[in-house]
Amino acid sequence: MNESPHRPPVPAREWVVGDDGWVHGARALPSPNFEARPEGTVPTLVVVHNISLPPGEFGGEAIGELFQNRLDCSAHPYYHAHLRDLRVSSHFLIRRDGALEQFVSCDARAWHAGASSFLGRERCNDFSIGIELEGTDHVPFESEQYGALAALVRILVARYPIEALAGHSDVAPGRKTDPGPYFDWPRLARDAGLADRYFPYRHR
Repeated sequence: MNESPHRPPVPAREWVVGDDGWVHGARALPSPNFEARPEGTVPTLVVVHNISLPPGEFGGEAIGELFQNRLDCSAHPYYHAHLRDLRVSSHFLIRRDGALEQFVSCDARAWHAGASSFLGRERCNDFSIGIELEGTDHVPFESEQYGALAALVRILVARYPIEALAGHSDVAPGRKTDPGPYFDWPRLARDAGLADRYFPYRHR
Protein backbone atom coordinates (compact mmCIF):
# COMPACT_ATOMS: atom_id res chain seq x y z
CA MET A 1 0.00 0.00 0.00
CA ASN A 2 1.70 3.17 -1.08
CA GLU A 3 -0.65 5.84 -2.37
CA SER A 4 -1.83 8.67 -0.16
CA PRO A 5 -5.19 10.15 -1.18
CA HIS A 6 -3.40 13.54 -1.32
CA ARG A 7 -0.73 12.55 -3.83
CA PRO A 8 -1.19 13.34 -7.53
CA PRO A 9 -2.63 10.35 -9.42
CA VAL A 10 -0.15 8.01 -11.06
CA PRO A 11 -0.81 7.57 -14.81
CA ALA A 12 -2.32 4.20 -15.67
CA ARG A 13 0.68 3.33 -17.85
CA GLU A 14 2.79 3.37 -14.66
CA TRP A 15 0.56 1.12 -12.55
CA VAL A 16 2.36 -1.91 -11.14
CA VAL A 17 1.16 -4.76 -8.93
CA GLY A 18 3.52 -4.93 -5.97
CA ASP A 19 4.76 -8.07 -4.27
CA ASP A 20 2.11 -7.50 -1.60
CA GLY A 21 -0.75 -7.48 -4.10
CA TRP A 22 -1.32 -3.73 -3.85
CA VAL A 23 -1.16 -1.63 -7.01
CA HIS A 24 1.25 1.27 -7.12
CA GLY A 25 -0.87 4.02 -8.60
CA ALA A 26 -4.10 3.19 -6.80
CA ARG A 27 -5.44 5.15 -3.86
CA ALA A 28 -5.15 2.65 -1.01
CA LEU A 29 -8.22 2.50 1.24
CA PRO A 30 -7.77 -0.72 3.23
CA SER A 31 -10.93 -2.60 4.10
CA PRO A 32 -11.27 -4.94 7.09
CA ASN A 33 -13.57 -7.15 5.01
CA PHE A 34 -11.19 -9.75 3.65
CA GLU A 35 -9.53 -13.02 4.56
CA ALA A 36 -6.83 -15.31 3.26
CA ARG A 37 -7.58 -17.24 0.11
CA PRO A 38 -7.81 -21.01 0.57
CA GLU A 39 -4.37 -22.58 0.75
CA GLY A 40 -2.81 -22.98 -2.66
CA THR A 41 -5.46 -20.83 -4.38
CA VAL A 42 -4.45 -17.96 -6.66
CA PRO A 43 -6.70 -15.58 -8.61
CA THR A 44 -7.64 -16.92 -12.03
CA LEU A 45 -10.83 -14.92 -12.62
CA VAL A 46 -11.68 -11.21 -12.79
CA VAL A 47 -15.27 -10.27 -11.92
CA VAL A 48 -16.57 -6.89 -13.15
CA HIS A 49 -19.28 -5.10 -11.14
CA ASN A 50 -20.94 -1.72 -10.97
CA ILE A 51 -21.85 0.28 -7.87
CA SER A 52 -23.13 3.71 -6.90
CA LEU A 53 -24.22 5.10 -3.55
CA PRO A 54 -26.88 6.35 -3.33
CA PRO A 55 -28.04 4.47 -6.42
CA GLY A 56 -27.51 6.56 -9.54
CA GLU A 57 -25.42 9.22 -7.79
CA PHE A 58 -21.70 9.49 -8.49
CA GLY A 59 -18.84 10.98 -6.53
CA GLY A 60 -18.37 11.24 -2.80
CA GLU A 61 -16.88 8.74 -0.39
CA ALA A 62 -19.88 6.51 0.34
CA ILE A 63 -18.61 3.49 -1.61
CA GLY A 64 -15.29 3.49 0.21
CA GLU A 65 -17.06 4.02 3.51
CA LEU A 66 -19.28 1.01 2.79
CA PHE A 67 -16.26 -1.18 2.09
CA GLN A 68 -14.58 0.10 5.27
CA ASN A 69 -17.69 -0.34 7.47
CA ARG A 70 -17.88 3.42 8.02
CA LEU A 71 -20.98 4.29 6.00
CA ASP A 72 -23.13 6.97 7.61
CA CYS A 73 -26.55 5.48 7.05
CA SER A 74 -28.25 8.60 8.42
CA ALA A 75 -27.01 10.63 5.45
CA HIS A 76 -29.38 8.83 3.07
CA PRO A 77 -31.60 6.71 5.34
CA TYR A 78 -33.95 5.62 2.56
CA TYR A 79 -31.12 4.08 0.53
CA HIS A 80 -28.53 3.21 3.14
CA ALA A 81 -30.55 1.75 6.01
CA HIS A 82 -30.42 -1.77 4.61
CA LEU A 83 -26.62 -1.48 4.33
CA ARG A 84 -26.09 -0.83 8.03
CA ASP A 85 -24.91 -4.34 8.91
CA LEU A 86 -23.62 -5.34 5.49
CA ARG A 87 -19.99 -6.44 5.35
CA VAL A 88 -18.67 -6.35 1.79
CA SER A 89 -15.60 -5.26 -0.11
CA SER A 90 -13.97 -5.38 -3.50
CA HIS A 91 -10.37 -5.31 -4.57
CA PHE A 92 -10.79 -2.23 -6.76
CA LEU A 93 -13.10 0.66 -7.62
CA ILE A 94 -12.72 2.66 -10.84
CA ARG A 95 -14.28 6.09 -10.55
CA ARG A 96 -16.10 7.89 -13.35
CA ASP A 97 -12.94 9.85 -14.16
CA GLY A 98 -10.80 6.69 -14.27
CA ALA A 99 -9.23 7.14 -10.85
CA LEU A 100 -8.34 3.81 -9.24
CA GLU A 101 -8.98 2.91 -5.60
CA GLN A 102 -7.95 -0.34 -3.93
CA PHE A 103 -9.45 -1.84 -0.79
CA VAL A 104 -8.01 -5.36 -0.54
CA SER A 105 -4.75 -6.90 -1.69
CA CYS A 106 -5.12 -9.02 -4.80
CA ASP A 107 -3.47 -11.81 -2.83
CA ALA A 108 -6.38 -11.87 -0.36
CA ARG A 109 -10.03 -12.87 -0.65
CA ALA A 110 -12.35 -9.86 -0.91
CA TRP A 111 -16.09 -10.18 -0.27
CA HIS A 112 -17.53 -9.05 -3.60
CA ALA A 113 -19.22 -11.91 -5.48
CA GLY A 114 -21.31 -13.54 -2.76
CA ALA A 115 -23.02 -16.81 -3.63
CA SER A 116 -21.57 -17.48 -7.06
CA SER A 117 -20.36 -20.05 -9.54
CA PHE A 118 -18.00 -19.81 -12.50
CA LEU A 119 -18.56 -22.57 -15.06
CA GLY A 120 -19.50 -24.93 -12.24
CA ARG A 121 -16.82 -23.85 -9.77
CA GLU A 122 -18.44 -22.48 -6.61
CA ARG A 123 -17.34 -19.64 -4.29
CA CYS A 124 -15.88 -17.23 -6.80
CA ASN A 125 -14.46 -15.01 -4.07
CA ASP A 126 -11.89 -17.72 -3.38
CA PHE A 127 -10.24 -17.43 -6.79
CA SER A 128 -11.26 -14.07 -8.22
CA ILE A 129 -10.36 -10.39 -8.21
CA GLY A 130 -13.33 -8.03 -7.99
CA ILE A 131 -13.37 -4.72 -9.89
CA GLU A 132 -16.19 -2.27 -9.27
CA LEU A 133 -17.00 0.43 -11.82
CA GLU A 134 -18.72 3.51 -10.45
CA GLY A 135 -21.97 3.35 -12.36
CA THR A 136 -25.35 1.67 -12.73
CA ASP A 137 -27.16 -0.67 -15.10
CA HIS A 138 -28.91 2.36 -16.61
CA VAL A 139 -26.19 4.67 -17.97
CA PRO A 140 -23.12 4.14 -20.14
CA PHE A 141 -19.70 4.03 -18.55
CA GLU A 142 -17.11 6.70 -19.26
CA SER A 143 -14.20 6.36 -21.70
CA GLU A 144 -11.83 7.04 -18.80
CA GLN A 145 -13.25 4.02 -17.00
CA TYR A 146 -12.66 1.72 -19.95
CA GLY A 147 -9.10 3.00 -20.26
CA ALA A 148 -8.41 2.44 -16.58
CA LEU A 149 -10.08 -0.97 -16.58
CA ALA A 150 -8.07 -2.13 -19.59
CA ALA A 151 -4.83 -0.93 -18.00
CA LEU A 152 -5.68 -2.65 -14.73
CA VAL A 153 -6.66 -5.91 -16.41
CA ARG A 154 -3.42 -5.93 -18.38
CA ILE A 155 -1.25 -5.71 -15.27
CA LEU A 156 -3.38 -8.30 -13.45
CA VAL A 157 -3.05 -10.74 -16.36
CA ALA A 158 0.70 -10.14 -16.37
CA ARG A 159 1.00 -10.73 -12.61
CA TYR A 160 -1.50 -13.57 -11.98
CA PRO A 161 -2.61 -16.65 -13.95
CA ILE A 162 -5.88 -15.00 -14.97
CA GLU A 163 -7.85 -17.28 -17.27
CA ALA A 164 -11.15 -15.44 -17.65
CA LEU A 165 -13.19 -12.29 -17.11
CA ALA A 166 -16.88 -12.31 -16.24
CA GLY A 167 -19.62 -10.03 -15.03
CA HIS A 168 -21.24 -10.33 -11.64
CA SER A 169 -24.40 -11.29 -13.50
CA ASP A 170 -22.54 -14.19 -15.13
CA VAL A 171 -21.42 -15.75 -11.86
CA ALA A 172 -24.62 -14.93 -9.93
CA PRO A 173 -27.37 -15.11 -12.59
CA GLY A 174 -30.84 -14.23 -11.41
CA ARG A 175 -29.40 -12.56 -8.31
CA LYS A 176 -27.21 -9.86 -9.86
CA THR A 177 -27.45 -7.82 -13.06
CA ASP A 178 -24.19 -5.85 -13.07
CA PRO A 179 -22.19 -4.60 -14.83
CA GLY A 180 -25.36 -4.25 -16.86
CA PRO A 181 -26.41 -3.86 -20.50
CA TYR A 182 -24.35 -0.73 -21.11
CA PHE A 183 -21.05 -2.43 -20.36
CA ASP A 184 -19.08 -2.87 -23.60
CA TRP A 185 -17.32 -6.24 -23.38
CA PRO A 186 -15.88 -6.08 -26.93
CA ARG A 187 -14.34 -2.71 -26.08
CA LEU A 188 -12.69 -4.14 -22.98
CA ALA A 189 -11.35 -7.11 -24.96
CA ARG A 190 -9.98 -4.79 -27.63
CA ASP A 191 -8.50 -2.22 -25.27
CA ALA A 192 -6.93 -4.84 -23.01
CA GLY A 193 -5.65 -6.87 -25.95
CA LEU A 194 -7.28 -10.09 -24.75
CA ALA A 195 -8.29 -13.03 -26.90
CA ASP A 196 -11.84 -14.41 -27.00
CA ARG A 197 -10.88 -17.28 -24.70
CA TYR A 198 -10.77 -14.83 -21.78
CA PHE A 199 -14.51 -14.17 -22.15
CA PRO A 200 -16.29 -17.54 -21.93
CA TYR A 201 -19.70 -16.04 -21.26
CA ARG A 202 -19.56 -13.84 -24.34
CA HIS A 203 -19.03 -16.71 -26.78
CA ARG A 204 -21.39 -19.45 -25.60
